[in-house]
Amino acid sequence: MRDMELHEPTTAAEGSSRHLTLDAQLCFALYSAQLAMGKIYRRQLAGLGLTYPQYLVMLVLWETDGLTVSALGDRLYLDSATLTPLLKRLQALGLLRRDRAQADQRQVLVSLTPAGRALRRRAEGVPQEVLCATGCTPAQARVLKADLEELRAHLQGAAAVEHPAKQ
Repeated sequence: MRDMELHEPTTAAEGSSRHLTLDAQLCFALYSAQLAMGKIYRRQLAGLGLTYPQYLVMLVLWETDGLTVSALGDRLYLDSATLTPLLKRLQALGLLRRDRAQADQRQVLVSLTPAGRALRRRAEGVPQEVLCATGCTPAQARVLKADLEELRAHLQGAAAVEHPAKQ
């Protein structure tokens, strides 16, 4: 991962306050980049009639149709309380179906409709348009994506560790 430019404290007092500046925060760099990326996607997806989260659902289904809600949620890192309204809206748009699994009625299978499959063709230019907006080359985008996936894995690991209460 590329080195982050963090402020080096010159005194103990500076060190205790300088790390609490907005510009020193990795989380803010990620958050503000996500907001900027969201604006690009909103513009690109408007013609498809999709929001960014709906687009993510469609990407997964275009990759693997007929997933359970739980498998879809796992792939997108979303819980069912967040995913269910997205699926209901996509169903209302006529892009997918939700059916109880024959083998286990507790499971809901999500499948594309013909209109959902057809939308894929209209969405084919979105990744290239977004790549152009980033100013990255394809190689730079692959490195950045790998770095972010590594960061996500580290953060998930850290979140899974229970820290004892400080005494």
